[in-house]
Amino acid sequence: MTNTKTPQTSQTNPNNTIDPDKFREMVAECAYCKAEARDFAAGHDMEDWLEAEQEVSSQLKP
Repeated sequence: MTNTKTPQTSQTNPNNTIDPDKFREMVAECAYCKAEARDFAAGHDMEDWLEAEQEVSSQLKP
């Protein structure tokens, strides 16, 4: 039997890096939830996105 390693994730990566596409996906989902909570009122797209980036970044910190 050979010893195989599993791919590194943000939990096991010592540099706490995450794939940029995965980060963008997480932010997009969070921003969508924020927009949905305000019934998709116009004019808050950037605010939702920036808040979502902050939230996702803080969740990924050790």
